[in-house]
Amino acid sequence: MKGLVSVDIRNIYCVGRNYALHAKELGNQVPEEPFLFMKPSHAAVNADGGVVRLPGNAGEVHYEAELVLHISRPYEPGMPVEELVDQFALGIDFTLRDLQTSLKQKGLPWLRAKGFRDSAVLTRFLPFPGVAALAEQDFTLRKNGVVVQKGNISEMLFDIPTLLAFTATHFGLGAGDLLFTGTPSGVGPVVAGDQLTLSWGEQELGSFRVELSE
Repeated sequence: MKGLVSVDIRNIYCVGRNYALHAKELGNQVPEEPFLFMKPSHAAVNADGGVVRLPGNAGEVHYEAELVLHISRPYEPGMPVEELVDQFALGIDFTLRDLQTSLKQKGLPWLRAKGFRDSAVLTRFLPFPGVAALAEQDFTLRKNGVVVQKGNISEMLFDIPTLLAFTATHFGLGAGDLLFTGTPSGVGPVVAGDQLTLSWGEQELGSFRVELSE
C-alpha cells in the first residue's frame, strides 16, 4: 500500500456521526446505532511530511480527523479489545462535501464523495495501549499551525467495544482491517498549500501539505 508503514490493509471501515457536536454542526441527526460506510484500500495514503493530492474540481474538500484502529486477528464474540486491536494511528477522512450533499439529496451512495484516491490519510502507527489508556490523551489536527479539531474517545457516542462488535456482526472483521472511529466537531475545508499536522497528546504522528488537482 502506497506510503504505509507496518500495516497491511484489507478493508477500511469508517464510522459516521460518532461525536454529537459533529453531527449537529452538519445538521445531521444523532444516530441511535453505529453508522458505517467504507473506503477502498486505494484511498489510503501516508502522512509522511510530503504532499497529498486531492481533487480540486469537485467543490469543497473537508478534513475530518479521527482515531484509527488496526485489527490483528479475526473477531470472536466477547473478545477483549486488547486481543483484537494491535495498533492505532490518527487519520483524516477527506470528504468532497458539495458532492456528498448532492448525492445525499438524490438518495445515492456516498462513495464518490468519500472513497476517492488519497481520501484516507494515515499517520504512523503506535502499539495499542488499551482502551483506558487511549482515553487519557486527546488527539488534535492543526491546519497551518492552528488547532482546528480536538477529540477524545470518551466523547464518542458509541465506544470502541460497541463499534467493533457492530462492525463484525454486520460486515465481518479480521486481520488487516482498519476502523476510522469518527470525527469530533470542527471539520472544514482545505485549500492548496495548507499544512496539516496530526498529534496524539504532545506527540506529532504525521503531517503533510495539501495540493489540489485541476
